[in-house]
Amino acid sequence: MSEIPLKQIDAFRWMIEPTGGMRVPGIIYSSRELLKTADEGVRQVANVAHLPGIVKASLAMPDMHWGYGFPIGGVAAFDLEDGVVSPGGVGYDINCGCRLVATRLSFPEIRDSLKDLVAALFRNIPSGVGSTGVLKLSEKEERRVLVEGARWAVGQGYGTESDLETTEDGGCLAGADPDRVSPRALERGRPQLGTLGSGNHFLEIEVVEDIFDPEAARSFGLERGQVAVMIHSGSRGLGYQVCDDFLSRLVKHVRTLDLNLPDRQLACAYIRSREGKDYLAAMACAANYAWANRQMLMHWTRETFERTLKKSPRELGMRLLYDVCHNIAKIETLPVEGRERTLCVHRKGATRAYPPGHPDLPDRYRAVGQPVLIPGDMGTGSYVLSGTKRAMAETFGSSCHGAGRVMSRTQAVRSSRGRAVARELAERGILVMASGKGTLQEEIPEAYKDLEAVVDVVHRAGIARKVARLRAVGCIKG
Repeated sequence: MSEIPLKQIDAFRWMIEPTGGMRVPGIIYSSRELLKTADEGVRQVANVAHLPGIVKASLAMPDMHWGYGFPIGGVAAFDLEDGVVSPGGVGYDINCGCRLVATRLSFPEIRDSLKDLVAALFRNIPSGVGSTGVLKLSEKEERRVLVEGARWAVGQGYGTESDLETTEDGGCLAGADPDRVSPRALERGRPQLGTLGSGNHFLEIEVVEDIFDPEAARSFGLERGQVAVMIHSGSRGLGYQVCDDFLSRLVKHVRTLDLNLPDRQLACAYIRSREGKDYLAAMACAANYAWANRQMLMHWTRETFERTLKKSPRELGMRLLYDVCHNIAKIETLPVEGRERTLCVHRKGATRAYPPGHPDLPDRYRAVGQPVLIPGDMGTGSYVLSGTKRAMAETFGSSCHGAGRVMSRTQAVRSSRGRAVARELAERGILVMASGKGTLQEEIPEAYKDLEAVVDVVHRAGIARKVARLRAVGCIKG
């Protein structure tokens, strides 16, 4: 646990009081038990508070753990005039995110076909490190993807208009400029569109096991025993390269500014500067690539269900419940101390959680709030929550994004040596297929925090409300 002193505000909020060059306090949402796993993330919350133009507080969610510059699970908002944007506050996998696909199927309807279904998904969804898709994109067409996002994929037949209605920001971030993306990033992105990736990315068949909020569940179209599919992926090599390119550039740029930063990984640029605008334009391209990517993964998932189960689209009733991003910086208008302000909100390993009545939500969810998707490790399943007014008032409309790691990948591989991870999971009723044995070892359930404990904090702190819990029954990983 970090040596930085924490002042307890209540059962689930802890404060780092401003000291030294901190411009605002740090606020961490956590339980006492989860804080024991916070590692260097606490110091990083304090470090982020040093950045110019930061508004109100440097925030961290209960899944917080160490990341590049900013903690993963960190939220920070900056004034557009005197604030900064930082690639470390977004992360390498720009617009990594989740989408949940609901079906009309019940688990008994797929139980006997589950093995075939998992195998077919593994066969039809390209996954693994450096995997490539079936598309042959020209550079001109790739540039269209970077500007249009999920709308490009729908325009090519990979989905429907209704998918866009339930995707955050309609699956397209404004301001994308492909000329701000390097030739190397374009080269890496061209063959990878429509691929799952590796590491913690997955495609998981889940079953709704518990309903906590019947009204919200009805609005989301969820009921006990129902089959759903969670897809977790991002912007692949293109997004990684955009982050890498701009970190190199901004590490040099920040030396020209009169800033005294506690960590060089906080490299940044003023939002109004040429460097800041260039990063935001390139980041938007990567975000749009990620939305197009998840849209295509969902399309092939639908096709695989149809062919394997030999059911029509109408019988399957597969529809996008929602798609949220959790590695992004966005310009949003939010309430701060009683007045509306337009800010640049960094959510790194954090998810947007807008409240009931917000005009950016689709009509079908406006009465209950935005669906908040929180997946766990591959042995756990996922939670669906809804956004709250308290999140809008306290956390810039944000919640946590997952369970959060407690082991590095190296530690996880070391601790799982000699174990048959796939067999262990099968004995728990979860069929898993992965491109490499190493991925399963890196992603063992013990490598993550207790999802129940993490979700309990956001629910009891009031920044998102539990709606449903889903149990994993089948999973493919890169």
